[in-house]
Amino acid sequence: MSSSEQFVGWRKSSYSSGNNDNCLEVADGYANIPVRDSKNPTGPTLHFQPADWTTFIASLKAKNLTA
Repeated sequence: MSSSEQFVGWRKSSYSSGNNDNCLEVADGYANIPVRDSKNPTGPTLHFQPADWTTFIASLKAKNLTA
């Protein structure tokens, strides 16, 4: 884990709209994918290997919980 302040280019899913505060944000363009809680933008980040992140997203899509 590290502070999210060192990363740029954070984005939320296009499925996150309105007042839904239960969102993850991801920053693109890094060797390990940084992910943070949108409610705490200066808080810690989790880092995923690209293959692990791809598997995670695919499993959400398969369950129709698209990120």
